Amino acid sequence: MSDPNNFNQQIIEEFRANSGNVGGPFAGSTMLLLTTTGAKSGQPRISPLVYMADGDHMIIIASKGGAPTNPDWFYNLKANPVVTIERGTETFQARATIPEAAERDRLFEQVSTKMPGFGEYQRNTTRQIPVVVLEKLS
Repeated sequence: MSDPNNFNQQIIEEFRANSGNVGGPFAGSTMLLLTTTGAKSGQPRISPLVYMADGDHMIIIASKGGAPTNPDWFYNLKANPVVTIERGTETFQARATIPEAAERDRLFEQVSTKMPGFGEYQRNTTRQIPVVVLEKLS
C-alpha cells in the first residue's frame, strides 16, 4: 500500500471539493473529517473517517484496519476531547467520549452490522477496538 498520509490527503481534498462526498473504496459511505489536536505536538491533525449516526451523535470506530495498535487520532482525542468535525459542508466542534462495557458493545455491534469490515477488523486483532461517540457542541 502507498503512504497512508498521502492516501488520507487525497481523500481530504476530494471530500472538501465535493461537499463531503468521495469515491473509490468510500463511495456511498457517510464520512466526516475529524480534526484532533496532537497529544504531543499540539498541532491540528485531520483524519477522514466513516461514521454512523446514533440519534444526534456520530459514532466512529478506532479500528486502524485491525492493526495491533490504536490509530494516532484516538490518542489525540483522549488527550484533547474537543474536536472539530467537517460533515458535508458543515464545520462544528464536538466532544468525544469513549463508551465502555455494554454501551461500547451495543454501538460496535450496531456499526459492524451496517459496515461488516469493522467486525472483520475486530476478528483480526487481539485488542478491543474502541468506539468513540462524537456529540456536537452548541
